[in-house]
Amino acid sequence: MSFKIKGEIRNVFGKNASRRIRQEGMIPVILYDADTVSIPLTLNKKDVFAILKAETGENTIFKISFNSETRNTMIKELQRDPVTDEILHADLIQIVMDNIISVSVPIVLVGEAVGVKAEGGFVDFVTREVEIECLPKDIPEQLEIDISSLHLHQSLKIEDLSSPGEITLVSDPNTVVVLIHAPTKEEFEVEEIEEEIVAEEEPEVIKKEKPEEEEKEKKEKEEKEKE
Repeated sequence: MSFKIKGEIRNVFGKNASRRIRQEGMIPVILYDADTVSIPLTLNKKDVFAILKAETGENTIFKISFNSETRNTMIKELQRDPVTDEILHADLIQIVMDNIISVSVPIVLVGEAVGVKAEGGFVDFVTREVEIECLPKDIPEQLEIDISSLHLHQSLKIEDLSSPGEITLVSDPNTVVVLIHAPTKEEFEVEEIEEEIVAEEEPEVIKKEKPEEEEKEKKEKEEKEKE
C-alpha cells in the first residue's frame, strides 16, 4: 500500500505553538532533504497514525506533498510523551530510491525450541531489532530466525538470521538474538511451595463441607420422625 499525504509549511515555533498545533489535530515535523536542509512542516495526525499502522511501520516510505512538490519520505525519529505516549514531534528524511539506506527492522522468532518443548527451559529474546542496509524498495517488514533446533543453554546470533541477498546486516554478527535458559532453582522452589499450599487447602474444604452434610442429614432425620 502506498501513502501520499499533504504537509503544510510551518511558520510558528516554540512549545506553545507546537501545543496549539497538536490541539488542532496536527503534528509538527522537520523534513531533512538530501542536502540535510531542514524544512519545518505540519502533518495531519491521522495520516501519521495510518503510516505507523502499516506493516512496515516507521520504515514505511510515503510521498509527502507541499508547496506544489512531492518527495519520497520516511520517518526518522518520533518524539513521544513519556506518560501519555502522544506523538509530540517527528523527524522525517527524504529518500532517494536508488540510494542505499540504513534502517532497523524487527526480528521475529519462528518455531518452538526443543529446549522449551521437551527440556523445560524458557526463551530469552535478547535482541529484537537488527540494523540493515539496502535499497528503499528492498526494506523487509521483518527478519525471521528459526529456534526449533535450540536445546538448553544454546543460542542464535545476528549472523544466523535469514535474510535475502539484497540486504546487508550491519549489526554485529556476534550479537546474541535468543537464548534458551534452564529453569532456575528459585522457580522450582516456587512450584513446590504452590503445591504445598494446594495440598494444605484441600482438607480445609472437606472440613467445611462436612458440617453442612451432617446438618442436612439431621434435618432429614427430624422430618422422618415427625411423619
